[in-house]
Amino acid sequence: MKRPRRLSPSFVSAIKRPGRYGDGHGGLGLSLLVRPRRAGGLSKTWAQRVILGGKPTNIGLGSYPVVNLTEARSRALSNRRAIEHGGDPRAKSRAVPTFAEAAERTIEIQSQAWKKGSKSEGQWRSTLKKYVLAQLGGQPVDKIQPRDVMRVLLPIWATLPESARRIRQRISIIMRWAIAQGYRTDNPAGDALAVALPRIASADNHMRALPYVRVAGALCRVRASGAHPARALCFEFLALCAVRSSEARFARWSEIDEENAIWTIPAERMKANRTHRVPLSARALQVLSLARKLADASGFVFPSATGRPLGQNSLTRLCRKLGLDCVPHGMRSSFRDWCAERSDAPREVCELALAHVNSNRVERAYRRSDLFDRRRQLMEEWAQYLVGPDSRGESGGR
Repeated sequence: MKRPRRLSPSFVSAIKRPGRYGDGHGGLGLSLLVRPRRAGGLSKTWAQRVILGGKPTNIGLGSYPVVNLTEARSRALSNRRAIEHGGDPRAKSRAVPTFAEAAERTIEIQSQAWKKGSKSEGQWRSTLKKYVLAQLGGQPVDKIQPRDVMRVLLPIWATLPESARRIRQRISIIMRWAIAQGYRTDNPAGDALAVALPRIASADNHMRALPYVRVAGALCRVRASGAHPARALCFEFLALCAVRSSEARFARWSEIDEENAIWTIPAERMKANRTHRVPLSARALQVLSLARKLADASGFVFPSATGRPLGQNSLTRLCRKLGLDCVPHGMRSSFRDWCAERSDAPREVCELALAHVNSNRVERAYRRSDLFDRRRQLMEEWAQYLVGPDSRGESGGR
């Protein structure tokens, strides 16, 4: 992208190349700093170069997009006027930030520990934008009270409990940043709020699973439900492969080797941060063949109507709509129970099929194989159990 003489809103939004981009002649020393983040993506911050006490000095003006170009220019003009009247605009830098500004600074700090290619930043930003910023974004961080946080959480506390927990955790982390910076002394999303919020089912209950004898019937209901094809196919693929929801929802065609019936999930998408090879059963390949009809430019195997991955709660909502007493992650528990009761596969093979890491460091050091061929046989048996002629009823079993 060609460097403009003066910054424009479209350039600020679109620029991807790291560097310092000045606002041109008459720009009051304003620059946009574009830097790569360790976890991937870019940070964009505003800085103003001024002369104070005869020395060149840089003054931070906030992060984009919380501070847009118009606001950055306004702040730069205000600083220049203060200097002309003998003031030091740095004194204003200790002004209490809004929650939105504190969130940006917290994300910048947190991102340093996120893995490259991590989805964490996108998840932080999307949940804050969807549930929090409309109510808290403009408030100074020292004015936010537990009742304000409760107003954010209560509407979703019972209906989206896992999301609500994560949102509360993220608000709490932002408030801990504010405490560390000296803007407040207490955490409005901390223990006091935990006592005030209604009790909901334990986290274990959110991973509720069907008895394995009912999984085949559940898949039949999903196929016949009339749900969006990507959602229905993704749910069946998840069950057949015994993977986590995010691993299935974010699956890409570039990860699929249909000729050799292997799905290779890259390490950055795995909980254990290790590449995981999934042997694809005949039925899993059939599901992929159906999914090919949905292929678009996004490269996702199961794209949503907007060409993005299916949402975090999309499969959970499908279970709820169909009256299935389970959550997507519970399919892994159903598979593990089936392994224990119906399969002759050794425990180690079953655990590797779930991409579980051996907790014994010595055994892990000596066992290098992922037992792929034995896992292929196991996953084919599981698929046959789910689609075989005697596994159609929800209450029946083999």
